Amino acid sequence: MQQRILKPLVLAIGLGLAGIAAAASDFNLDNKYNPCQDFNDYVNANWVAANPIPADQTRWGSFNELHEKSLTEQRQIAEDAAKDTAGTKPGSLEQKIGNLYAAGMDDATIDKAGFDPIKPRLAQIDALKNSADVAKFLDNSFNDGDQYVFNFGAGADFKDASKQIGFVFQDGLGLPTKDYYIKPEHKDLRKAYVAYIAKAFELTGTPAAAAAKQAESVLAFETELAKASFSPTELRNLDNQYHFVSVAEADKVSPHFSWEKFFAAQGVDVGKGFSLSQPKFFAEFDKLLATAPIAQWQAYLRLHTISSASPQLSRAFVDNHFDFFNKTLAGQPQQKDRWKRVLGAINGAMGMGMGELYVAKYFPPEAKQRAEALVTNVRNALKNRIEHLDWMSADTKKKAIDKWNDFLPKIGYPDKDEWRDWSGLNITQGNWYANLEAAGKYNYHFDIGKIGKATDRREWGMTPQTVNAYYNPTDNTINFPAAILQPPFFYAKGDDALNYGGIGAVIGHEASHGFDDQGSQFDGKGNRSNWWTATDKKQFEARTDKLVKQFDGYAPIKEKPDLHINGKLTLGENIADLGGINISYDALQTALKADPKEAAEKIDGFTQEQRFFLSWANVWRGSSRQKTAELLLNVDPHSPASVRAFAAPSNMPQFAQAFSCKAGDKMVRSGDAQVKIW
Repeated sequence: MQQRILKPLVLAIGLGLAGIAAAASDFNLDNKYNPCQDFNDYVNANWVAANPIPADQTRWGSFNELHEKSLTEQRQIAEDAAKDTAGTKPGSLEQKIGNLYAAGMDDATIDKAGFDPIKPRLAQIDALKNSADVAKFLDNSFNDGDQYVFNFGAGADFKDASKQIGFVFQDGLGLPTKDYYIKPEHKDLRKAYVAYIAKAFELTGTPAAAAAKQAESVLAFETELAKASFSPTELRNLDNQYHFVSVAEADKVSPHFSWEKFFAAQGVDVGKGFSLSQPKFFAEFDKLLATAPIAQWQAYLRLHTISSASPQLSRAFVDNHFDFFNKTLAGQPQQKDRWKRVLGAINGAMGMGMGELYVAKYFPPEAKQRAEALVTNVRNALKNRIEHLDWMSADTKKKAIDKWNDFLPKIGYPDKDEWRDWSGLNITQGNWYANLEAAGKYNYHFDIGKIGKATDRREWGMTPQTVNAYYNPTDNTINFPAAILQPPFFYAKGDDALNYGGIGAVIGHEASHGFDDQGSQFDGKGNRSNWWTATDKKQFEARTDKLVKQFDGYAPIKEKPDLHINGKLTLGENIADLGGINISYDALQTALKADPKEAAEKIDGFTQEQRFFLSWANVWRGSSRQKTAELLLNVDPHSPASVRAFAAPSNMPQFAQAFSCKAGDKMVRSGDAQVKIW
């Protein structure tokens, strides 16, 4: 199942997921470390030592703990619904979730079916005879919600964000990035990938010799696509994310693939045009359509049909998929329990539906009210910092404040009348794969149905049960799902220092994304627009270049000291961390001025300022398996958590003052080594 809906340019606090915190006053500090030298270890070493990575995880920390908590709560919802599907209202959310969960947990039926669910699609691939057949196959498969080679979905027009247009985006690779196909250091992974592909073919009845030959053919095919693909760092260049063309212009890029026929097959009118986001990639796609042997196309399409479906097929397919993508690529020793995997699929199929049930059961209204107050205070602190910047002219400041005024914060979950309607999706009892396919098609057409319509700023792009937060520059919204609004990020009854160091800095992080290297290229309406004077833009870039160099210098994997963070890939998140913690610190100071008694109070011997920074680092506690850490350095726009715990504070004189650090300490940056942006 190729069920991926394109959502370009959503900027989140972290890829990970989050957890159950210690008591509000218990930081479990390791005093053999000096906070001025090793702040992450000072705050988190004891926790990491006491909390080894579980066998079914690739990393473990605050995000992961909370994610497991969220899954446990969702499991209760799903199990209750599955037990009472007969008693629930026909067509209700509870019945759909119950039917879906019960079908996913019926592993005996799923194992018995083998790969029967994908046999019709494999038969279609076997019947292909020429490039015209391949093009028609792609047209029809996309209409079914199954995407191959590239992504197609709706998104706000970069030039007129008030409306939704179609975006087609590069995709189609089995390995993480183009480098994995080309660079010598990934030779062993390529060999393992070929073995995985061959095994996938063998499981569907292909003789071993033929399977091995076809697997090599798939690798060669994907290598050509990879060469024409942009790297994750290159994709951060907005010019590589948006390229508006008419249908006729697109057909000139790929003369062997008719975009007019493709859109007609999807039942969508793209109007004056769409974003053919990476023309070089689509030119290579067209070249392969014209020149690659049909047998090679069949092998490629067969592999991606099998591979995307494997987690939902019988045990042999599940194990083969896990062994390569989880164990070999990421170092995960053990599969997650079935109920976790089933809930993961349900979240992909009906995530907002599950979210509606989750919020009703687990998210108290008072948590939302306190979070709203924090958002207001942190936003005000951001406005104040913009107004008092010493490097920005009055003209640019005015435009920045205009954008600030247009921010739309969304907290917890959609309003009552804004939940998604699931009445058009039929989920039956006892057919796991067919139900997921139905949901995939439903979600795909829900998404592309927005093309040509007005952008809805109230729509959520992340489910309430997700432990994360995000900023979307094309609608200028900052979004904080319910599941992150709990310890160690947020304490509904906790003191200000804890909350501003945790969720306050997350709020500041997302607000700062509006002014990072990408967000700063959009105005308050979500349009890509240069609202900077030339001098101010040059000043901004000089400061961000210093942050790139700072992070380029970090080598976070002890076993691989030659592997460094990619400062350009992680720049947006690093700017947001630096801005977020500075903004939230200011908001804390404002709160403490209003309550001098609290400002002077020490808790467990720590000042309010110290507790602020301890709370910040506590959020980033955790560890990763080495293979995962190496993979993430190549693909993740976020820096490793262990670095995020100390990097931004090291640029703040307030940290040095709070902990009485001295010149020469690692946590003290001064002069050109200190980065100040927002």
